[in-house]
Formats: sequence, C-alpha cells, structure tokens
Amino acid sequence: MGKCPYCRKDVALESKERENHQVIRYIKGFIKKEVMYVCPHCESILGFSFFLGGLLTGRPK
Repeated sequence: MGKCPYCRKDVALESKERENHQVIRYIKGFIKKEVMYVCPHCESILGFSFFLGGLLTGRPK
C-alpha cells in the first residue's frame, strides 16, 4: 500500500478488504488502452498509462 502524494492518505491499486482505498482507474479504448489513475480520497490524478490491449495482447482490462 502506498500514500497519495497530495492528501497523504493510503491508496492501493487493488484492495480486497477495504474498497475505499483502491485507486480509481478510468479506461478508454478497445485496441489501444489509455488509463488514468485517480486518488479515491482527494481525486488528484496519480498517473497515466498507455498500452495495446484487448485482442492483441489478451488483456481485457
């Protein structure tokens, strides 16, 4: 688990026990995926990622 650099609260990419600490992921695209990661507490943008997904790599999410 990490901390948001803006609000200093705990965040995690995936959390089974407490969903309110899970980073929000906005995913756009079918072939080319664009992902924006957002803090669940203060809604600050934590980062972006881009990758080829879907049918080409077998990555549904």
